[in-house]
Amino acid sequence: MKAKSYGFAIAALSVAVLSGCANNGPQGSAHNSLDADTDRIAQLEAELDRLRHSGPQGLTPPNPKAGECYARVLTPATFETRSHTIETVAPSQRIETTKAKYINTTQRVIATEESSRLQIIPATFKTVTDTIIVQEASTRLVQTAATFRTVSEKILVSPARTEWKKGRGPIQKIDTITGEIMCLVEVPAVYKTITKRILEQPASVRSIEVPARTKTISRRVVDQPATTRSVTVAATYKDVHIHKLLQAASQHTINIPGQTKTISQRIKVLDSQLEWRSILCETNTNGDVVRRLQRALRANNYNPGPIDGILGRETLAAVNSYQKANDLASGQLTIATLRKLGVSQ
Repeated sequence: MKAKSYGFAIAALSVAVLSGCANNGPQGSAHNSLDADTDRIAQLEAELDRLRHSGPQGLTPPNPKAGECYARVLTPATFETRSHTIETVAPSQRIETTKAKYINTTQRVIATEESSRLQIIPATFKTVTDTIIVQEASTRLVQTAATFRTVSEKILVSPARTEWKKGRGPIQKIDTITGEIMCLVEVPAVYKTITKRILEQPASVRSIEVPARTKTISRRVVDQPATTRSVTVAATYKDVHIHKLLQAASQHTINIPGQTKTISQRIKVLDSQLEWRSILCETNTNGDVVRRLQRALRANNYNPGPIDGILGRETLAAVNSYQKANDLASGQLTIATLRKLGVSQ
């Protein structure tokens, strides 16, 4: 029986969500269509599923008034702000180091130890002259290019011939009917002169003897090789500036306390729920009320669609957005929403 009651309540709520309180008339048929906001339906169905397991629901609104329409609408969840302290920086330690102290002083030190070095006695050189062959004797082939001459030749282009041509002048007419005469004339032969190059002497190759080439060069040669001898080098000294330690470095530990911060957190204390609320429907409204509602929504920067006095999909979507932004019960156009917008019935 309990499940049956819930089924009836869900069915009744679905009808209310999709169509409000439908009556006869053109305005009812406009917003009784299936153009309801699917997001709002999905949200209400989720809330119904939650409320189905939370306890029994009444099938009629409490304390109803004649001439008013009612529907279950989704009241927003209740939140409260709570403050608590958290640790932002943990306690720590810092190690401070005291630098070592030094003094500047002068100290005499050996720059170079006593040593011995080898002194090099350089080698001596002399110049000698030699004759060398730069290029061996050889044979070179010389190519003689072919020679040509230009000759002219007269050639026949077209031979002499006879051909028929139309006659001119009245004395040549032989046909008194047509007036046309034909003459056999001789066309002389046509010649042209062409120029061409002919080979006069072919190319040839001859051998030429190339004598060897020599060159006289001078070069330096060692006359006496280099030698070495040992030389003693005395030690050297110098004064240097030194950084002498006067007091050694030291360390000590400093305790650093932790840091805390107080933060505020918004916590939900009461879930959203379905409640019976007085709503606007065809029984208690008209086109003028809807137009004033649409103007009020537009004045609050919500797009209700055209100002046509029809409670259509765009108007209901704008109402739902306004309700959520102002923590009002959503899912239907409630009387509380009209009052918040300053729209009277």
